[in-house]
Amino acid sequence: MRVLGNVIWFVLAGFWLWLVYVLAGILACILIITIPFGIAAFRIAGFVVWPFGRTTIAKPTAGVGTFIGNIVWLILLGWELALAHLVTALLLAITIIGIRWPSRTSSSSHSPCGPLDARSFPSRSLGRRESP
Repeated sequence: MRVLGNVIWFVLAGFWLWLVYVLAGILACILIITIPFGIAAFRIAGFVVWPFGRTTIAKPTAGVGTFIGNIVWLILLGWELALAHLVTALLLAITIIGIRWPSRTSSSSHSPCGPLDARSFPSRSLGRRESP
């Protein structure tokens, strides 16, 4: 069932969110100092393209540097990505097939606000069970 949910998600929202994150990653990699933001955007792009069966968790050992980096990210590119998540959630909410999936895009929308400490893991490895 997870594969079916991921395929439907990919068609309705995953590809478009992935494309936005990849473009943000490419933009962030233009300058040397923002390459960590680009790597984080590529990492999150892998999550938003195929989210069912995976979850994001904030890294508990993230320090002040990560916090400052997340603030810079939010000012530069994060608000646009959060807006893309919001638009995707609203579009999914008006469709019959995607009506229960706005929570999926909103649950991963914390990633655009703080990508440097977000890590994606399979839900099974964390002892959680997740349904599509």
